[in-house]
Amino acid sequence: MSKRGRPKKRIPNFKSESEERDFWVGYDSADYLDWREAKATVLANLRPSTSTISLRLPDFMLEELKLLAHQRDVPYQSLLKVFLAERLQAERRRRDPVAG
Repeated sequence: MSKRGRPKKRIPNFKSESEERDFWVGYDSADYLDWREAKATVLANLRPSTSTISLRLPDFMLEELKLLAHQRDVPYQSLLKVFLAERLQAERRRRDPVAG
């Protein structure tokens, strides 16, 4: 029972992460969990989900990216992700200066 005196609903067992995601889109977690009892946790080894894509770049652009990555001693794919993340953050700030 929650502190309000009403029992919380039982969270169903899910067959996949996708099924769980679909469930939570349609239901309020407050009906299942008492968030006042929640504790903060650190997920130090959590890595974001990734997708493989195919990206065509002009040869000169790829060579320049590889040169910059070599100068910074990082893989060029990692440097490209950093560049994209920085640009996405700048675009979010430009679109919504309060949230950025």
